[in-house]
Amino acid sequence: MADGWQWDATLFQGAAPHYERGRLPYAPGYAATLAAALGLDHRSRVLDVGCGPGTVTLALAPHVGEAIGLDPDPGMLAEARRRAELRGVTNVRWVAGRAEDLPGDLGTFQAVVFAQSFHWTDRDRVASAVLRMLPPGGAFVQVGEVKTPQPPVYAAIGELVRRHLGPVRRAGQGVLVNGTPGREDLVLARAGFGPVERIVVPAGEVIDRTADDLVAWTFSRSDSAPHLFGDRLADFEHDLRTLLGAGPYPERLPATEIRLWRSAQHTYTYAHTEEADDAQ
Repeated sequence: MADGWQWDATLFQGAAPHYERGRLPYAPGYAATLAAALGLDHRSRVLDVGCGPGTVTLALAPHVGEAIGLDPDPGMLAEARRRAELRGVTNVRWVAGRAEDLPGDLGTFQAVVFAQSFHWTDRDRVASAVLRMLPPGGAFVQVGEVKTPQPPVYAAIGELVRRHLGPVRRAGQGVLVNGTPGREDLVLARAGFGPVERIVVPAGEVIDRTADDLVAWTFSRSDSAPHLFGDRLADFEHDLRTLLGAGPYPERLPATEIRLWRSAQHTYTYAHTEEADDAQ
């Protein structure tokens, strides 16, 4: 967890309705790639920790017997349920709770997944709990984007957010003076996991983002969630839309990075494809 910052329930308050439109999708086929790497099938169970509106949970559901999404934000879970119902997905379950509540009574899983959420947790505590929830061959998994330079418009949005909210990044009721922590490899090694296995799933399609897309992206973020602006929300959105104009904003979809760690006594090697290696 970030130095000097404590989690609170407003971290993503009001962000859930903006996720689907605002966030860029993961690379096509990433869920099938992960399922193949771990040998998931109809007998498998997966847990998506910090599931948000269920993006990864729902993508993995067709590849497993049961997928559970865990999140402390009621708005996120409501959106996840709505999306599951729209898609007719019936082998998912949504649980209110934090990563620090694990293992709880959820049982064991072939994979426990964190899609850009592990950095918000008490990582040493959570990693140790996850290790106890995995059978032989199970894996702690992180899913995220391969970092690439962003279009200049994102820097302009960030500057506008700072003008409205101040120079230090906001997060819930607190601030992130030094950002969120990294070096998950060290955390997971301390917990007893083996070395990281890295899979890159290529993307690369160029899409045109609209002003509405970028407004939704802004409000889907913890540092510019709607509640942070209070009674100045309408003023901020007016300034944001003035900045953005009509668009469009072409953007290349980033590759998806999957990193997985198995318990030290059950390590395996995943054979990278040439396409994955080329995308790194």
